[in-house]
Amino acid sequence: MIEGLFGRKLGMTQVFEEDGRLVPVTVIEILPAVVLGVKEFPSGKRNAQIAFGSVKEARLTKPILGIFKKLGLEPKRYLREVIIKGDTLPEVGQEFDVSLFDEVKKVDIVGKSKGRGFAGGMKRWGWSGGPATHGSMSHRVIGSLGPGTFPGRVIKGRHLPGHMGNARVTVQNLKIFSIDKDNNVLVVKGSVPGHIKSLVFVRKAKKSS
Repeated sequence: MIEGLFGRKLGMTQVFEEDGRLVPVTVIEILPAVVLGVKEFPSGKRNAQIAFGSVKEARLTKPILGIFKKLGLEPKRYLREVIIKGDTLPEVGQEFDVSLFDEVKKVDIVGKSKGRGFAGGMKRWGWSGGPATHGSMSHRVIGSLGPGTFPGRVIKGRHLPGHMGNARVTVQNLKIFSIDKDNNVLVVKGSVPGHIKSLVFVRKAKKSS
């Protein structure tokens, strides 16, 4: 079936494990998705076109709205493609919800990290900074970056101040703590990239043993 589903990060909380340990968890609302079609590529790769998220018809363009009317489906806010795993192809109109993760123990979560704007080297890369006392006037500035001798220039790829965050981040092997099918909620152990109510993609862990 499909590789995974999209959801919204609702926030973090704490729960107790069976041995009494208190662990941090992230609560994710899985958005039920409907299949619009299947795309097959010459390489053998197959993708499923899915739609999810409620929306008013007035907020959609006519071409997008026409896709749903042609298939006789309720309009959705988001249209995405996900990889199909296995030999079974999903049917047009088939719906998926949090039950997709019933037999899954660990997941990978892909999201966009919080944007921090322009950040200096100490905040962005953890530089130690200059001396804090003895009359030093250089505390958080960059200082010298190039080698003292050859080649006498700043090497390409050097960590520098710049735009921090707002980038695609994948967190791997997060343990599923619990599943609430009534509310389509998935609770995973650990933190997830992005701000509250941000869109994340949840899939079965690729490197899980």
